[in-house]
Amino acid sequence: QVQLVESGGGLVQPGGSLRLSCATSGISFRFYTGNWYRQAPGKQRELVASIGSGRSTNYADSVKGRFTISRDNAKSTVYLQMSSLKPDDTAVYYCSVDDGGRAYWGQGTQVTVSS
Repeated sequence: QVQLVESGGGLVQPGGSLRLSCATSGISFRFYTGNWYRQAPGKQRELVASIGSGRSTNYADSVKGRFTISRDNAKSTVYLQMSSLKPDDTAVYYCSVDDGGRAYWGQGTQVTVSS
């Protein structure tokens, strides 16, 4: 059974930092692309960052220079380091992994940026 378990969300002040983790099981993680999406209230889900099996990365323009995606194949985990957080970053963050065909999703973790 494939499982993706996200952690690390919470309430943070503007300018602060958080690190999200997504621990996977039930897949050969090293062959999968890891992705972080987010969905704010009333908005569509958007791709925030992705990291390929070869560790190539892509970022949404809105987070470039502030967020860093990484992976640890030994732990089957993908991370999202978020810095200089803004209120507009408030959303539910979802982890997903895909191999170009199959995709799996986590349950989401809330990130709230507010003073």
